[in-house]
Amino acid sequence: MAEKKLKIAFGSDHVGLELKPTIMEYVKSLGYEVHDFGTYTKERTDYPIYGKKVGEEVASGNYDLGIIMCGTGVGISLAANKVKGIRACVCSDCYSAKLSRMHNNTNILAFGSRVVGPELAKMIVKNWLEVKYIGGRHERRVEELAAIENEDDKKFEELRNSHEFDGKEKFEDQSL
Repeated sequence: MAEKKLKIAFGSDHVGLELKPTIMEYVKSLGYEVHDFGTYTKERTDYPIYGKKVGEEVASGNYDLGIIMCGTGVGISLAANKVKGIRACVCSDCYSAKLSRMHNNTNILAFGSRVVGPELAKMIVKNWLEVKYIGGRHERRVEELAAIENEDDKKFEELRNSHEFDGKEKFEDQSL
């Protein structure tokens, strides 16, 4: 049986538009299905519109992951992170991109078109897409994030108190 193509939602403001087509074509070349949720022109626009739209598409399950861009990646990621169920990260290096997926189960990648060039952006995207969430000791932390998002202080405290740190926790990803 053929493996299902993951669907990636894209979005950017007018500044991110400069880099977006290059990254969309690259992601398509890796075998993913892509859809652009705007913007489509260089006319000045607001990044929250596109961060929110991509966040909603990913949170609803219409798309598996999202990639968003603005000048720095910060503003559009903040907008996406306001959508319940979204864990967007801004990355301008491959290592952070890889570990954000492995440890934090990020579902949206953001970067700035004024911060990274096309070739580095491709490497960041490839590293982010290549790895999977490893769960394990990170699962409780992702659940704590969800408890914060849901304003469930009781659940947060239960999770926080469910594991005693003995200072000997092994870093399992030493090969990275």
